[in-house]
Amino acid sequence: MTAHAREALPASDALLQKATRLDAEDCLARYRDLFVGADTELSYLDGNSLGRPLKRTAGDISSFIEKGWGGRLIRGWDEEWLDMPQAIGDQLGRAVLGAAVGQTIIADSTTVVLYKLIRAALAAVEDPARTEIVVDTDNFPTDRYLVEGIAKEEGLTLRWIEADPASGVHLDQVREAVGPATAVVLLSHVAYRSGYLADLPAITAAVHDAGGLVVWDLCHSAGSVELQLDAWNVDFAAGCTYKYLNGGPGSPAFAYVNDRHLPGLAQPIWGWMGRKDAFEMGPGYEPAAGIRGFLSGTPAISGMIAMRGTLDLIDEAGMAAIREKSRQLTAYALELHDAWLAPAGVRLATPRDADRRGGHITVDHPAFREVTAALWEKDVIPDFRAPQGIRIGLSPLSTGFAELHRGMAAIRDLLRRPEPQPEQHCCRFDKIATRPVN
Repeated sequence: MTAHAREALPASDALLQKATRLDAEDCLARYRDLFVGADTELSYLDGNSLGRPLKRTAGDISSFIEKGWGGRLIRGWDEEWLDMPQAIGDQLGRAVLGAAVGQTIIADSTTVVLYKLIRAALAAVEDPARTEIVVDTDNFPTDRYLVEGIAKEEGLTLRWIEADPASGVHLDQVREAVGPATAVVLLSHVAYRSGYLADLPAITAAVHDAGGLVVWDLCHSAGSVELQLDAWNVDFAAGCTYKYLNGGPGSPAFAYVNDRHLPGLAQPIWGWMGRKDAFEMGPGYEPAAGIRGFLSGTPAISGMIAMRGTLDLIDEAGMAAIREKSRQLTAYALELHDAWLAPAGVRLATPRDADRRGGHITVDHPAFREVTAALWEKDVIPDFRAPQGIRIGLSPLSTGFAELHRGMAAIRDLLRRPEPQPEQHCCRFDKIATRPVN
């Protein structure tokens, strides 16, 4: 097609042709067929809340039930299961986090892992004058609630960074907030609302220059953004595995502890599985050496099965290619926003700079609460974030450009219609808005 002919196309046709071309050129396109439901007309734009399952996961879980759990029964603990938290943790560290072996483990929920990490970081601070925890006002609620509770428990002071929900926490803000009283800083690498990508290496260095330690929440970056935790000298990090890692609803979180902190690490939840000899069942608690000391209770074995498949895919595809597709997907989403949604009064709440943007974009409009409910009825699944935002979450391994085009077109079409009637959808959406995702 000539350039003149392309210019003559209606904008919607040109954008669809671009989606078709991008799908044809996508080096990761072959992976889409490996996911359940990716071959349907449903447009899934919420991969940053809950990833699609791999087709192999049904077989993996069935094999575990029939051969592992059902066949080996309690022998499975000695034969494999006791080692799974660290074995899968090491694979995740290598493939996703840029972490050497022995620093990553699968354990608990993100909330519990973050609690352990924050308390462990505080215990590692020896200077009694360091009595402040730094956190931003727009961090995910769990992160904020945790530090509020810990500060109350320990008699510490919270120093709040006033974060713009559309732009996130900047390096200069961190430099201004940290100082001689700083003990620990807790930040999210990718902001859960806007998708803003914080300058993790520079912020980490700034906190260290001030004498503090930093805990990073990687929930919205692990599996979407390239990470080099060892090279960036990160102290502690946590993240969930049910988003870009496709571990399934409630799959256990991961904890990363830089090996320089592991000797003498004092994590606060002493449980039998984190003891030096768990099966001795003896008096007193002596933590297991290394990252295994970060365990507490019995590992969630069935919750780890699904993430193995995605980690194998990431090992094969490489995070560099995954990140490049993530950038292309969000750039195309911005193009669709500019062409279709901005003229309808929709406001972009995500950075345009690809270097400051994670794996999702957020757009705002007063009608989006009702629009989201109507979209769900049409098998277009984005994520609503109060008060008036839709998040477009794009999982690089399972999301296609034509799928994104269909979903954004549906948003456009609903905005072109008369104002949605709240009473038609509000009851259904009350359930949607309160589901347990971040």
